[in-house]
Amino acid sequence: MPAMTATRTDITEDLVRELLRDQHPDLADRPLVLGALGWDNQVWRLGDDLAVRLPWATQSADELLRKEHTWVPRLAPHLPLAVPVPQRLGEPSGRFPRPWVVTTWVPGEPADRAPATRAGEAAEALAGFLTALHRPAPGDAPAGRGRGGPLADTAEDFGRGLASAAELGLVGDPDAVRAVWEDAAAAPEWDGPPLWVHGDLHPANVVTADGSFCGVIDFGDLFAGDPAVDLAAAWILLPDGAADLFHRAYRPAPDPATLRRARGWAVGRALACLHIADAGRHGRPGGKPSWGPPAGASLRRLTDQHT
Repeated sequence: MPAMTATRTDITEDLVRELLRDQHPDLADRPLVLGALGWDNQVWRLGDDLAVRLPWATQSADELLRKEHTWVPRLAPHLPLAVPVPQRLGEPSGRFPRPWVVTTWVPGEPADRAPATRAGEAAEALAGFLTALHRPAPGDAPAGRGRGGPLADTAEDFGRGLASAAELGLVGDPDAVRAVWEDAAAAPEWDGPPLWVHGDLHPANVVTADGSFCGVIDFGDLFAGDPAVDLAAAWILLPDGAADLFHRAYRPAPDPATLRRARGWAVGRALACLHIADAGRHGRPGGKPSWGPPAGASLRRLTDQHT
């Protein structure tokens, strides 16, 4: 789990409106309502079609917002699902010492609260989105923050996460989980060009409508690297039995080594989500109880498939 800052920034409706009046006065009189409290950012809905995202908890959020402002507008026109496209950049000031952005609003419900239920349509939607996103990235594209490189480099973090999850009773069969990860870590590394990768496709970062996916949010971890990081999402976002549908729809068809690595990234993501869910159940900062069920289902799918 990422480190939190020692103190969180107090963000209120009055503060957001003051920032808009100072830097983007043409937007300042729109209706404003709190939309979400994310791990890195708060999101305030601004009228019907815009949102204000402000960093409030993690030290890295400033850099991530600037990265989104630079790259997402270039990628968005080629993506088949709605994404939050930055429209304005807010600079640090005496009122708020961090950057912030105004983006388009993506309607829908987060998949941790409203999971996809129409397996075929959801698999096609996710595959279409990632097929469009996973294109060769330019040389100045951002690198991953511990993601997208060799899975074996994460062995220490994975071991700690699994041991902690087992101690807390969050994992029923730690040996089966470890077997999936070890097989993935032994797979050949990605030898293709660095591709654009979302990097953080967990259920709270994908939105649904009518049982399928309609949008993808939070591109703060966007980077160039191994697409297996994103392909892991099939096991945590889709209903039972839909991962194979996704893999048949994704282009180019993933090779066996990429699928093995994807399973390794998937068990790592599921463990992280289980810890965040457990933190939420115990009232700790950053906890999200709704992340637990999809993470548990993901581990079950992955270990059942591996046996």
